[in-house]
Amino acid sequence: MVIFAASALMYLLLVWAGGAIEWIEIVIAVLFGGLISIMAKRWNPNITLRHSWLNPVRLLRFVVYLFGPFLMALIHANLDVAMRVITGKINPGIVRIPTGLASDGALTLLANSITLTPGTLTVDADDESRDLYIHWINVTTETPDASDICGTFPEWARRIAE
Repeated sequence: MVIFAASALMYLLLVWAGGAIEWIEIVIAVLFGGLISIMAKRWNPNITLRHSWLNPVRLLRFVVYLFGPFLMALIHANLDVAMRVITGKINPGIVRIPTGLASDGALTLLANSITLTPGTLTVDADDESRDLYIHWINVTTETPDASDICGTFPEWARRIAE
């Protein structure tokens, strides 16, 4: 039901020109939403959608994370990468960091946060060990701790998504 509603609403938002929406567009949105829902269920028959992301506490934690620790890390990383570009002091490499995260949502949030921060890029995620492989612009150690690369991101991902 969530996939249906999201698909239909997204279609209506894309075709909306600011005025009234024609009835044919609503029919197309319902058909489009139904088709997407059927395809999603067939492609992922064992997946169950959780509504925990609709929890207001989690949404508030996400907003606090976005405008707090993530924004500060983003500013710091931009300045760090700019200085490394100017000075040429880089030591790039791929490192593995253990995350300790159990849910796919938390792992995805962490991986995307790392990728959005300049100087780091999530290259791969190990499904079994839940480790991330990160391309890092300044490798200081071969076995870094998660806090060396992404600070408190794993703790925030755990609070938000698990």
